[in-house]
Amino acid sequence: MQYNPLRSVLYVPADQEKTLAKVQELAADAYILDLEDAIAPSEKIQSRERVKQFCAEASHLSHKLIIRINSLETDWGYDDLSVFAGAKVSAILLPKIESAQQIHKVESLLTIQKAPQTVKLWAMMETPLAILNAKEIARSSERLSCLVMGTSDLAKDLRAAHTQDRLPLITSLSYSILAARAHGLQILDGVHLDLNDDDGFAFSCRQGKEMGFDGKTLIHPKTIEAANRLYSPSSSDLIWAKSIVAAYEEAQKSGKAVIQLDGKCIEALHYEQAKEMLSL
Repeated sequence: MQYNPLRSVLYVPADQEKTLAKVQELAADAYILDLEDAIAPSEKIQSRERVKQFCAEASHLSHKLIIRINSLETDWGYDDLSVFAGAKVSAILLPKIESAQQIHKVESLLTIQKAPQTVKLWAMMETPLAILNAKEIARSSERLSCLVMGTSDLAKDLRAAHTQDRLPLITSLSYSILAARAHGLQILDGVHLDLNDDDGFAFSCRQGKEMGFDGKTLIHPKTIEAANRLYSPSSSDLIWAKSIVAAYEEAQKSGKAVIQLDGKCIEALHYEQAKEMLSL
């Protein structure tokens, strides 16, 4: 399955007109236009209309736009879903998902509204119950294409501390990655809250990449460049990948399935990994 890169995914509060206007100038791989947590109840309806208009005017960015709607359990969720079911957006991000049944309900509503299959679903993983049900959530719908870690809410519900090594969250993060990969989904790491902590942000990106995340959700444009760089292969990684592909393809001509390259054992899985890296 071919994936779009999601190294950097910026949350953009729907009530921030200046930030919305700048989206077309930024270099993030995708943007989550947020109608949920970032918006006061009194601003919900106006913000929805603002985002609707923005999506219509920025249709060339449709492959990069994700709308985080309000939960269907709120006063705004159904109207949010109705408005954006047919919009030119990449996906609708569902908050507070804890079961496959919630995904099924949204999928049924999208079918009733004749939403195109190109409109995918993303699911926030931000509660202990969501983590425990990650496997069922991940396989719930063909529309579902990405899981998004909500680490702030998750830490609160777990009564866990925010530590630099994120050890209190490792089990939840790892289990969500397992569920996503088992069912062919992409998965995004949670936000780093301290905008003055460049070292901590870099650590969390390196850690997330090593764990298997596709990218990181962001809360400020100034972190886009670092996320893109840290979630991209280094120049030395690319050189090594090219060497693997060239050597393995040459070896295949003589029927070899395992080779040695600079003292390292190279098998088909390493060849496939190298090709995937070069395709990004």
